[in-house]
Amino acid sequence: MTNFDLVFIEQQEAELRGLLYETKGVEGAAYVLLRECKIASDPWERRSRTKFVVREIVPIAAEHRVSSSGQHVTWDTGGFVALLQRCQREELILAIAHCHPHGPRDFSEQDDRNEAELLRTACNRNGPGTKLVSILFYDDGGIRARVWQYPKHKEDCKSVAVLGERFRFHFPTAPSPTSEVFARQVLAFGPSLMSQLKALRVGIIGAGGTGSATAMLAARAGAAQILVVDDDIVEPTNLNRLHGATQSDADAMMSKADVAAREIARMGLGARVVPLKGWANAPHVQDALKSCDIIFCCTDDNSGRIFLNRLAYFYFIPVIDMGLAMAVAKPPAVGMADISARVTTILPPETCLLCRDAVDTDLAREEDLRRRNPTEYDRQKREAYVRGEGNPNPAVVTFTTEVACMAVNELLNRVVGYRKRELGSEHRRRFLFCEDRATSASPRNSCPICADKLYWGMADAEPFLDLVG
Repeated sequence: MTNFDLVFIEQQEAELRGLLYETKGVEGAAYVLLRECKIASDPWERRSRTKFVVREIVPIAAEHRVSSSGQHVTWDTGGFVALLQRCQREELILAIAHCHPHGPRDFSEQDDRNEAELLRTACNRNGPGTKLVSILFYDDGGIRARVWQYPKHKEDCKSVAVLGERFRFHFPTAPSPTSEVFARQVLAFGPSLMSQLKALRVGIIGAGGTGSATAMLAARAGAAQILVVDDDIVEPTNLNRLHGATQSDADAMMSKADVAAREIARMGLGARVVPLKGWANAPHVQDALKSCDIIFCCTDDNSGRIFLNRLAYFYFIPVIDMGLAMAVAKPPAVGMADISARVTTILPPETCLLCRDAVDTDLAREEDLRRRNPTEYDRQKREAYVRGEGNPNPAVVTFTTEVACMAVNELLNRVVGYRKRELGSEHRRRFLFCEDRATSASPRNSCPICADKLYWGMADAEPFLDLVG
C-alpha cells in the first residue's frame, strides 16, 4: 500500500477556495490538475509514497454546471472528459474538489457514489491504472483528500499541505498527545505547533557549523523526523563549531551526518534521524529529499544551493537557506569589517536564490567539476581556468549558532505566526550594528525558475529537475 500526500502553495489554495465558496452557503466545485512525486522508499517509513503537487486550478465552465445548493453540487462530465484527455497527454493527475459549507467534515455517501462513477469514466478513458483524487473543503477551514484507484479502492491522503507565508498541514486523524518534555513550549505557542512539527519530515543539508546547530535545535523544538545530509567528516579545525562533535570523532574521521544523528538520538526526545553521507545533488539522496516537507540549506556549496533552489519550485518543498558572512578588515584597519547573517525562504511565488544573487554560478560549475572529475579540475586550476578553493572563511560558533536559531525560528513563525510584523521571504541581521531588516528582490525577466511558472509544481521530470549535464 502506498501512502499519499497533497501539496498546494497558498495562492493556489486561495484560488480554489474562492471558486468553491463563490456563492455563500452553497456547495461549489472545481477541477485541480496535479503532478506526481513518486518516492520509492521514504527514509523514515521504508515504504513507497506519492505526493501530488498541485499544478493548476481549472474552474467548471458555466455551461457544464447543472445545479447546486447547501447540500449538493452537480455538473455534466463534458469538461471532465476533456481534462482526462489533457491529463493523458501531459502526464497529469485529475482531481475534483468540492466544499461542504454546512458540514459534514468528511466525504458523504453521495460523494462515494459520485466519485466511484467518475473513476469508472476515468479508467474507461485513460486506462485501469488511472488515479482520481478527490479534495474536500469543509466549514471550519479544514481540507481532506483521498485517492481513488481501480476498481473502487479509495485511500485517504495522510496530509494536505498549504505552503506560503504560513505552513499549514491538515491531517485526517487527531494528533497524538504531546510529551511533557515540550510542556513549556506548549505554554508559549499551544499544542498545535507540536502536532505539526511532530508530523513534519525535516531535511537538513549540511551538518557543519550552522547545520549541526540547526539539527539540534529542530529536534529540541519537536521535529520528530529528521534527515541530515553531509559528505564531510569531522576534522580538528571544525570541532569548536560542530555541536556534539568530539576529538575522538575527528580521530575516527566520523561523518558529520552520523555525529548529528548520534547526538539527537542521545537526547531521548523520540526523534527519528536518518543520516546520509553525500552531496545534496547525489542520485542516492534524491528520494530522501523528495520525501521532505521542508529543507534547511546549511551549506556554503553553490552547486548544492542551485540544486535545492530548483527543488523548491519543482516540488513545492520550502527551502530555508541560510548564510553567514564574516570579513576581517584590511590593514591598516583592524577588527571585523562585516558580520552579517541571511535567512531566505525559497518557495513559489517568491524570488529565487539566483535572482537574489545568493549563489555564484561560476563557483557552482567549478564545485561540480571538482566532484565529478577531480583530475580535470586540477588541470584547469593549474592553467587558471578555475579559481580553486582559496583561503578559508572566518567562522565563530556563536554566530553560526545564531544563524541556525534565526532559521529554525523562521519555521516556527511560518507554522504559528508569532511575529507582529511580516519580514517577507528574506531576513538579514547585521551584527556590527545590532540591526535586523527585511530585504526584497524581483525576479529577472529571463529567469526560468521564478519568473516563469513552467517549472512550478512540475514534480517528477526526466531528467531530474530538468537538469542536463
